[in-house]
Amino acid sequence: MNMRLEYMILTAILLDLVFGDPRWFPHPVRLLGRLIRALEGPARRAIEDARVAGAVTALTVILTAALATALLVGIAGQIHPWLGDAVGIIILYTTIAAHDLAGHSLAVYRALVKFDLAEARRRVSWLVGRDTERLNEREVVRAAVESVAENTVDGIIAPLFYAALGGPVAAMAYKAINTLDSMIGYKSERYLDFGRASARIDDGANYLPARIAAPVLTAAAALLGFRARAAWEISQRDGRKHQSPNAGIAEAAVAGALGIRLGGVMQRRGRPVDLPELGDPVVPLDREHISAANRLMFMATAIAAALFLGARWAVVTILGIG
Repeated sequence: MNMRLEYMILTAILLDLVFGDPRWFPHPVRLLGRLIRALEGPARRAIEDARVAGAVTALTVILTAALATALLVGIAGQIHPWLGDAVGIIILYTTIAAHDLAGHSLAVYRALVKFDLAEARRRVSWLVGRDTERLNEREVVRAAVESVAENTVDGIIAPLFYAALGGPVAAMAYKAINTLDSMIGYKSERYLDFGRASARIDDGANYLPARIAAPVLTAAAALLGFRARAAWEISQRDGRKHQSPNAGIAEAAVAGALGIRLGGVMQRRGRPVDLPELGDPVVPLDREHISAANRLMFMATAIAAALFLGARWAVVTILGIG
């Protein structure tokens, strides 16, 4: 690539912070979702074992995303190096979700400030996979904060990690993995077997980013004047209580930083789901914690970008590779 990858990633981050994901833009996640839905039926019909059919579907989607990205950037680069860089930047930009994560969660906050609980429930339903129709204000706040914390990994730290490792191709392959997990990785009756491979691949892809999130969020808490020591200690104490190997770490760090308790019982498809409790209830959950979680998220974005790009620059400079 003509432009160093570090500058491409920084440009992509700035584009996300300024523009987010415009609805008119053909976002890759929507294209990936259509591909997953198009492949599911034929895979189930062609392969009797649902686990094998799901694994074939997952690998096909991931490889298609990676190859299509490599082809698109490569063709653009053959036309002109700067065009290749521009296409790479746009692809990287679509893998980062800080702007929209803040926008959706702060819409919940604004509804609560206006004492419009019905609107807050509606807004938070866009962020979480739980029943929201009967949530009280504390439960709405909890859902929003948990979403910001979890998606700080899925939507920011992990894409930046893979972008620094392998550029647009690796970042888009991760986005395909994350989309597969969100669509068919849930342990519902329909996808218990078919989505197993997607869930396992997502667990593996997020293993390192989720663990990097703990010190990153701790540093963010320290810089913002939150409870940095508690963020680290609770991420280590409670982060592995979750049945997912990754999901609880960032949530526990945010809970510790803000002095709140996350997790507990929620409703999903009309059934109670008992999640582990993360953090200590030093203070009661309040709508202002949504705003605080977003400040942590933005600071974590800056720290993660500096960490990954600094590491990449050092490798390229010292070892002369990349």
